[in-house]
Order: sequence, then C-alpha cells, then structure tokens
Amino acid sequence: MKKILLPLLLLSSALQASEKDDLLNTSSDIVNQITTGVTLVGAATEYAYQGDALSSGTLSTTAHISEAQVDAYNQALDNFVNNYQPYGDVKAVLENKAMGELELMDEAIGRFTEAVVDMSTVLQVNERIEEAVTPQQEAEVQTFVTESASVLQVEQETVDTYNQSVDEIETHANNASAYLAVAGSEEAVAFLEQGIENANTTAEQTNIFYDANAQWVAMGYNTTRNLTAVYLNGNDNMGLDLYITEADILAAGSESEFFQTSPVAQGYKCFMYNEGCNEL
Repeated sequence: MKKILLPLLLLSSALQASEKDDLLNTSSDIVNQITTGVTLVGAATEYAYQGDALSSGTLSTTAHISEAQVDAYNQALDNFVNNYQPYGDVKAVLENKAMGELELMDEAIGRFTEAVVDMSTVLQVNERIEEAVTPQQEAEVQTFVTESASVLQVEQETVDTYNQSVDEIETHANNASAYLAVAGSEEAVAFLEQGIENANTTAEQTNIFYDANAQWVAMGYNTTRNLTAVYLNGNDNMGLDLYITEADILAAGSESEFFQTSPVAQGYKCFMYNEGCNEL
C-alpha cells in the first residue's frame, strides 16, 4: 500500500502544479497570436493610408489562432476551474508527511530486526534453561553455556541499537498514524483548509506537526504566528479519538505478521533452523 500510495501522492502534486502551468502556457500562446494580429492591423492602418509599403500578402497567417490552440486553452481552463487548488492540497501534504514517517519507521524496523536476530541467542538460552528440569539437563545447559559463552554474550552496542530503534519506531508510527487520521477526516481537512485560506498562504508553505504532549496535529503559517490544531483525543468536534490502551496496542501487535514470524513467537529452533515448528 505504501509503495503504491507514495508515487500517487507525488503525481497529485505534479498535476496540481501543471494545471496552473498549462493555463499559463496555453493562454500565452493565444495572447501571442492576438498580439501579432493587433500589431499587423496596426501596421495596416498606417501603410494602407500612406501608400508607402506592402506586405507579402501572407503575413496575416502568422497571426492565426489554430484549432489545436483553442482546444488546449479550453481544456486547460476547464482543468483549472475544476481541479486547481490555489491554497494548495493540505490532504496531500498530510499524506506525504505520513509517507515520510513510514519510510523512517521502516528503516528503524530494519535496525531493530537486526538487533533482535543478533540477540536471539538469549532466547536459545532461555528456552534451554526453561526446559531443564533435572540435574542432568541443567548440567547439559551449563556445559552448552560454558562452551558457547563467547557467542551467547550480548553486546551493549546491540542493546543500544535495539533500545533506540524501538523508540524511533513508536515515534514514527504515531506520527504517520496522526497525519493519516487527519488526512482521512473530511471535517479536519476542511478546518485546516479554512485556516490556510484565512492566513492567505498555501498548504505547502505551512508547518504541520504532531505534538504527542498536546495530543494534536497543529499547523503553523508563514504569514502569522497563530496555530490551527486538530485534537486527536476527542476534545473537539472533529471526531478523532485515537488514543488506546497499552493492552490494546500490544494485543494488536501479537496478532501482526511481524510478531507471528519473529523468533519470540516461533521459538529459536523454528526461527533459525525450521525445526519443531509444527509443535507451536
């Protein structure tokens, strides 16, 4: 979905710019022809009365307006009337910001996954020690740990990467969800659009950001110090109440493909060697 949506959003921005450019270019083409025609007629009103000049007799054709020019202009005019947004597209801006956050989240997930795989030996030790219920089994685990101590130890650098990446994932996930939620609300988009119009600027020139402490998505302007904010905790009439409990978050995570295919869900042997998976 993300890979499809990002090119579509970029295409939308390009179309937004081209609607204005198309009208400018097609109208300029006709204006140039009219200018040539007026200049030619002006010349005719001079030399015709003076009897001191002649044209080739075909100069007037250079002032003709073609059917293609008329069609192009009328189409551009129609597109500009129906599609162009002089104050920009705040929904597209929000969606583009969400896509940026999703890309950052994916990068952090890559670092997180590498750290988890590096530390999966901890899971191996945990499983072995948990399964050891007799003195002999415990002695076998002790031998295994003794012989493999160098590869079983956890590096602090790996832990630091793990801790930092999990923080980054939560931050970027919340940012993306906040922007997409506001972009998906007709009421919120209309509210922000009115703020942009009142500030006499464009959506692309605003500063839109999610504030976890204030629990809103706010929009700042380049023409005023005021902020326009959409609350995400149900404290306004936009109907956006997104905050759920930690238990609900973790329950959803336990059902995700990412969790189900992880070493903690599959077990060390299943994840690393595809052994014992049918027992899960």
